[in-house]
Amino acid sequence: MQDRTNRPRIVIVGGGFGGLAAVSELKGADADITLIDRRNHHLFQPLLYQVATTSLGPSEIAWPIRQLVHKRQNVTTLLGKVAAIDTQASLVRLEDGTSVPFDWLILATGAQHAYFGHDDWEPFAPGLKTLEDATAMRRRLLMAFEKAELETNPDRRKALLTFAIIGGGATGVELAGAIIELARITLRDDFRNIHPEQARVVLIEAGPRVLANFKPEMSAYAERALKELGVEVALGQAVTEVRADGVVYGGTELKSATIIWAAGVLASPAAKWLGVEADRAGRIKVDDDLSVPGHPNIFAVGDTVTATTPGGKPVPGIGDAAKQGGRHAARVIIARLLGDTAPMPFRYRHLGDIATIGRSRALIDFGWLTLTGGIGWWTWGLAHIYFLIGLKNRIFIALNWLWIYLTGYRSARLITQDTPTTTKD
Repeated sequence: MQDRTNRPRIVIVGGGFGGLAAVSELKGADADITLIDRRNHHLFQPLLYQVATTSLGPSEIAWPIRQLVHKRQNVTTLLGKVAAIDTQASLVRLEDGTSVPFDWLILATGAQHAYFGHDDWEPFAPGLKTLEDATAMRRRLLMAFEKAELETNPDRRKALLTFAIIGGGATGVELAGAIIELARITLRDDFRNIHPEQARVVLIEAGPRVLANFKPEMSAYAERALKELGVEVALGQAVTEVRADGVVYGGTELKSATIIWAAGVLASPAAKWLGVEADRAGRIKVDDDLSVPGHPNIFAVGDTVTATTPGGKPVPGIGDAAKQGGRHAARVIIARLLGDTAPMPFRYRHLGDIATIGRSRALIDFGWLTLTGGIGWWTWGLAHIYFLIGLKNRIFIALNWLWIYLTGYRSARLITQDTPTTTKD
């Protein structure tokens, strides 16, 4: 790419929470900004599971990145996938051969699924990180019921109506609650040869409790709530085998046609691009100000890095942590452009943990306030609506959730094909 001005060039890789927060914080900076992402949309990941479980449509939780920054004349948006970073020449190299020069670089590239050395499990147990993942998972969930309606073999039908979720974190818990309600409420009267309400949802967690980031008493509440909904919770039992027809955990074999991975993540290849030290999950070990060691003009934020709070606890891999990191990196760059070289260590402020279980129960832990049950669910909903982009989306999703709350009916149940089909006139 040609250098259009002699102003500082700031390149941001990643249009997620961290990248967009950096762009927002850089408003008014006397610099040219280039935002690069492999997809053309910003995704509100906390609600991705609701697309997978038919509560919301894809366009309700994603927005074109160009639309979000179109009023910022000094921001250029590029659709591309990073292949390498040349730190000597200060270039971000894309897979299509494009080279993007930078004076300052912020990496906010997120994370991908991690199978703990069992990458061969991925075809049988896909995870949930992108819109493509969500629509594929929705297809698998709905097709399981459709196939069961046609199946005459009782054992095969039972396997089709058994859903195994590996991982008892927020994603696993939220998926489990949504899937059991989809089966027992939304689809209950839609079939003639099967009884969807007899579907099994099994949540498998290797640790001693679900939602390990919450207080023990709140984890216990989540487990009780899941069981009351009908979810089978298996704790302290690691998965040792994943196959096309089921899983093995704790010596138990479970026949299941639909397996979902919600057990772990791996950072993007950013550390490899830079040739710097990373932890076991591939996260860059950054300096106190989120700059990459040996590269004071390169910053990494969010799931791309491993960082600690002032108390020594790891900064969690959540959207708000990415936002705070993106804003901080942008502030450091602004200060450096103004000639301020004073140390600016990152101070993460944890606002709280939230998770939902089905359409009427949630857990809220703000530290100074903890809520569960129905009031927790309403608080959870308001918190998510607040952070959505656009008044239209806030209103639509609020009304949609209210309808689901009152009726249990989920409307986004279209099955889209995974391969193109031809039609005849």
